[in-house]
Amino acid sequence: MLAAAAALFFFGRYLPDLGSRVQNALFAGFGLGLPLVVAVLLLAAFALWTGRVWPFAFAPRYGLAAVALWIAAYTVLGLTAPAMQLGDVRLDRVGGGGEVGRWLSGGQFDGWVALRLLILLSVAWAACWPSRAWDLAKSTASWLRLLVARTPRLAKRAVSARPRVSLPALPSLPKRRRPAAESPVTTPAPEAVVAPPQPAASTSKGEKPKAEPVFVPAGPLPPVDLLDPPVQTEFAPVDIEGRVKKIESTLAEYGVDAKVVEVNQGPSVTQFAVEPGWEVRTREIRERDAEGRILYDKNGNPKVRIEEVSRVRVKVSRILGLANDLALALAVPSVRIEAPVPGKPFVGLEVPNVSSTMVSLRRVIESPQFQRLRTKTKLALALGQDVAGNPVVADLARMPHCLIAGATGSGKSVCVNAMIASLLMHTSPEEVRILMVDPKRVEMVGYNDIPHLLAPVIVDAPKVVGALRWVLKEMEERYKAFADAGARNIESYNQRRIRDGVQPLPFLVVIIDELADLMMVASEEVERIVVRLAQLARATGIHLIIATQRPSVDVVTGLIKANVPTRIAFAVSSSIDSRTILDQVGAEKLLGRGDMLYAPPDALKPVRLQGVFVSDAEVDRLVAWWKAARPPQYVDELVNLPDDLLDDQDGDPMLEEARRLVEEHGRVSVSFLQRKLRVGYNRAARIMDALEVEGSVEPPDSRRAVSAGLYD
Repeated sequence: MLAAAAALFFFGRYLPDLGSRVQNALFAGFGLGLPLVVAVLLLAAFALWTGRVWPFAFAPRYGLAAVALWIAAYTVLGLTAPAMQLGDVRLDRVGGGGEVGRWLSGGQFDGWVALRLLILLSVAWAACWPSRAWDLAKSTASWLRLLVARTPRLAKRAVSARPRVSLPALPSLPKRRRPAAESPVTTPAPEAVVAPPQPAASTSKGEKPKAEPVFVPAGPLPPVDLLDPPVQTEFAPVDIEGRVKKIESTLAEYGVDAKVVEVNQGPSVTQFAVEPGWEVRTREIRERDAEGRILYDKNGNPKVRIEEVSRVRVKVSRILGLANDLALALAVPSVRIEAPVPGKPFVGLEVPNVSSTMVSLRRVIESPQFQRLRTKTKLALALGQDVAGNPVVADLARMPHCLIAGATGSGKSVCVNAMIASLLMHTSPEEVRILMVDPKRVEMVGYNDIPHLLAPVIVDAPKVVGALRWVLKEMEERYKAFADAGARNIESYNQRRIRDGVQPLPFLVVIIDELADLMMVASEEVERIVVRLAQLARATGIHLIIATQRPSVDVVTGLIKANVPTRIAFAVSSSIDSRTILDQVGAEKLLGRGDMLYAPPDALKPVRLQGVFVSDAEVDRLVAWWKAARPPQYVDELVNLPDDLLDDQDGDPMLEEARRLVEEHGRVSVSFLQRKLRVGYNRAARIMDALEVEGSVEPPDSRRAVSAGLYD
């Protein structure tokens, strides 16, 4: 106190002069932009004092936009010279922005200053509206590519207009055959590289070399313009900060110490990352003096101090138990809690948005994730966007089979159409062939006559079993070809065929839209074939996509679930159905309309996605393009199924053993087959009926069946 009074007494007369100097220095340094500097400093002080850096903690891009606009404003002020005076500083001499504005602008307006202002404003606009900026950048890049592509043509025309000089004729070279009608808007697929023809191997006398089919290169693919452009939809105004406070206060009311540390806003839900706090245990200790006597305060109460005994993390189960209470506090239908978020020490609270955003198929196809995957595999699928808005894609070859289930109207059929559209957009019929089964007769019949189909969409349930048997036969034939060539899978086999200049084998995708209808017609046969394909068909390039709207245990059996590792669950009515699909609860809390849980084989927990949406108009345009490009290429054996595929008399693997018993013993019966084959009565009776139909035994006119060969 005395030192301060002495300093004020001796140096007090210099304080007014010091204040005016500081004021003039600030005016000369910042000019008219001094209020902007003061506002930034006050905002930073408030954020440090309160510990809340909101809006920049949840959206750092807004902070970047603010900095860019601040620099642009100071640059503009530095170019002005207003005829006014602040203190002892004349702004017409130092500029409207002071020394800082003059340093940023250079004191005069030229091309570099204009370019700098344009860059700053562009950065601010891109930070505030990144999706619109990305669309503008893509359209600008496409325009530049078109301009560069047209430049050689213009130069060629200019050269052709000049008088030509006659040159001696050169020997003619073999011309390359160009593909048939080539549209200027299509993007041709890269042509497969074919090795030069190898010399024919020596053959024995009189033996002709085996003719191999010619390798047909992939033709043009549909342009992405067939799909609707992504619609830029803004999220409905939601008080994110208010929801954060409500979550923290609700948890605190139930004695749970937690803090929201991250917010990810997705198309249909917003994920709040909650970090569990500490559960501190304390005890009260009475204070004593040096002689051990208890101390009292002025009111006569013993003085106590609080001492911390232990500190443990809040259990995740306590947060999981408050899902309904959080939904009530936030006034939403349901809250799904993911504990923990994979790869992060947080608990994810997924809260539905006020309005969901549609995820278009074109947006996911044009994403870098899909384009990278497309260069690695022919079976790239566009699935949707996760809770953070990131595109999610998948490789059907790595799945290798997929089971899709959900209630009516939850988005199951749209997901199947999106998968088909993903394959049709970037694969040719020489690369992927598709077999579609649609017992409902309404979902897939529009795809008829496209060149990718092996046969028209199968809608008759009796023919489905024959078609699946054909696929099983195709799988066995491919395995025999692999064994003869010494290849392990379709990739290595196709590499050998390409080196030999032979057409590679295409991938085969079998899509079953409603499994429940097939299980009602022939449950045992369908289950046996589906399970066998799921077990063995991966290496041969055959993959299954199975969809059903009745996820019960009699439709999705244990054998099918065990051999189909990839699951996609849409909204279901109960947790029992969710356990049938995913082996865990969670699908009953989905919102519907494309909201799904995606469980890939390499993930421990399912991922919540908003599935892509493909409209009927987009599908019609895509189908019309392929119909106009190529005629249908059906397999005759699938169009006209032979009797050996339609007849189910060879369905039981024990039938051949039963024929051997008939030849050996002459007399057989149902109980005899039970004992010898060690099967149940129902199966033995069916085998007996099959033997009677084929004529191996006489009809049961007597008590025992007799072999038909005894009376010949």
